[in-house]
Amino acid sequence: MLTSTPRAFVGSTTVSVRGMTCGHCERAVTEEIGRVDGVRGVSVDLAAGTVTVTVEHPVDRADIAAAIDEAGYALVP
Repeated sequence: MLTSTPRAFVGSTTVSVRGMTCGHCERAVTEEIGRVDGVRGVSVDLAAGTVTVTVEHPVDRADIAAAIDEAGYALVP
């Protein structure tokens, strides 16, 4: 789970997410991650199966993982 990202990160990080296949998936993931305090931007690349998250202050990577889970998807270890 986000092994290349420190426990709390600032700036941006890109993670791989399993199960995203369509616009609905993109919206669900964007919406849930966007609800995490401090998140400034979310960019989903469906073809690559990745999500780039940009934050304005330190955010715990576990909060991002939980948001992805809430959306119904899973991080690729």
